Amino acid sequence: MTYDEAYSLLEQYDQLHLLEYYEKLSAGEREKLLEQIANIDFSVLTICKQGHQSNTSRGVIQPLAAMQLSLIEQHKEEYTQLGMQAIKQGKVAALLLAGGMGTRLGSDAPKGMYNIGVTKEVYIFERLICNLLDVVKQAGVWIPLFIMTSDKNHQATVTFLKEKDFFGYREEEVTFFMQDMAPATDYQGKIYLEDKGCISMSPNGNGGWFSSMIRSGALKKATDKGVEWINLFAVDNVLQRIADPCFIGATIATKSAVGAKVVKKVAPDEKVGVMCLEDGKPTIIEYYELTEELMNETDEAGDPAYNFGVILNYLFRIEDLQNSTKLEIPVHIVEKKISHLEKGVLIKPEKPNGYKFETLVLDMIHLADSCLPYEVVRDYEFAPIKNKEGVDSVESARILCEKNKITL
Repeated sequence: MTYDEAYSLLEQYDQLHLLEYYEKLSAGEREKLLEQIANIDFSVLTICKQGHQSNTSRGVIQPLAAMQLSLIEQHKEEYTQLGMQAIKQGKVAALLLAGGMGTRLGSDAPKGMYNIGVTKEVYIFERLICNLLDVVKQAGVWIPLFIMTSDKNHQATVTFLKEKDFFGYREEEVTFFMQDMAPATDYQGKIYLEDKGCISMSPNGNGGWFSSMIRSGALKKATDKGVEWINLFAVDNVLQRIADPCFIGATIATKSAVGAKVVKKVAPDEKVGVMCLEDGKPTIIEYYELTEELMNETDEAGDPAYNFGVILNYLFRIEDLQNSTKLEIPVHIVEKKISHLEKGVLIKPEKPNGYKFETLVLDMIHLADSCLPYEVVRDYEFAPIKNKEGVDSVESARILCEKNKITL
């Protein structure tokens, strides 16, 4: 993009202040700024006028029954064979959401590089790849692994995994791509600069993975390989089973467009999203949206009706995603504290001063015709690392790893 093209575009959206320091920048800084401007999706700015309360309303919420452990056990052999067949035919890929940093763990490095070892070095990335390797060895074929990074951690992630020889994974089967970014604005929709030659940007939410795959060319690479299903998983759960043949087979057997691994909640108010129906279509309702009435509702067996929490491990069929993304995925607006330039000085606000924009996986699921909530054993597949200590921490994950005979 040339300066004149950028000027014309910014003038159209009343954002010419982004070029305020252009003449003072080096050639490299100018190029970077123009590249950022070229990649901005300015359409998100229209929702600033609505404010952050604009997307809080929900439709009619009803329970969505999960496939529970007892039923899975009855069909385990059938589902596993079906899933294994899909894997061996090259129809399944894995996609790791690895754009996060280890800030809450006291680290400035990408979260997947965090060392959870006790007697030796054991990294989050290492545990996840080892879990995927279990299926590779079982199937006798390599599963394409896509890793979505962010602008802030891409190079560090790539360098680290190459230095570690991908922890035994075949490098040719690994594809990195960066998540699309969205601009941060003030309350009037003016985009912030975080430096004289750099626009304040943030990842566009966990629902942005598919559009980022398309934009980067990663999706074409997957479909050219014959991939039909993508197992999406988060970086922070070191026990999760990836490309799980039984899970894949159950999703296929039930003709579900999406599969979602879930665990039985330890308490009605546990801080996990819950699978349910909204206006008759599958979705996820966040824990803070569950009213007392919903938390106390029971099913025919007398169990809590909203009793299964998602663990951010989903199986999506590419064909359905390609069809559903022709519909508009909602963009959510979130109030945040945003560091920015003001008269050439960097300001770090103590309270929220603007908006960031993101799309969410739950909205992608809501576009699907069907979703299978698939129960897994909590202590075997759910060890999230969100904090350094306490609940869902490095400490609790270490205890669960030890329980699963994983040497740390």
